[in-house]
Amino acid sequence: MDLKQYVTTVENWPKEGISFKDITTIMDNGPAFKYAADEIVKFAKEVGAEIIVGPEARGFIIGCPVAYALEIGFAPVRKEGKLPRDVVRVEYGLEYGTDVLTMHKDAVKPGQKVLIVDDLLATGGTVDATIQLVEKLGGVVSGCAFIIELEELHGRDKIGKYPIKTLITY
Repeated sequence: MDLKQYVTTVENWPKEGISFKDITTIMDNGPAFKYAADEIVKFAKEVGAEIIVGPEARGFIIGCPVAYALEIGFAPVRKEGKLPRDVVRVEYGLEYGTDVLTMHKDAVKPGQKVLIVDDLLATGGTVDATIQLVEKLGGVVSGCAFIIELEELHGRDKIGKYPIKTLITY
């Protein structure tokens, strides 16, 4: 299936000069969304994933059906102050400033094989911070999967030592 036909490009959003790739038009098409999830499920099996980890919010949307299909757990990565129990945290750089991602301290077990799932690989900052969280907990990142990769932003360079699956490239 050619998933690109289900992506809507929104020009100049969220700011001038950005060509935003909107995946909600994949999600609202049952066969396209199922195909995308199934392709990531195949990759998860290839890399031996024992748990799926996804950063908010689209990592939840993509990662949860993958975890469900595999009958394994899903662990959320959230911005600071959003998780109710003890967390590990990583501060990471943004274009202007920094942000913090957190994960429950008991979300990933030492040695557990983790597949990180998100909608988009751009600069790699969010997924790199997620990798750091998983590794702080002793988890083993067995791969990273995305619906879209924006190749010109070179996010793969930041996380390239891990197996990477992308379904669409721009």
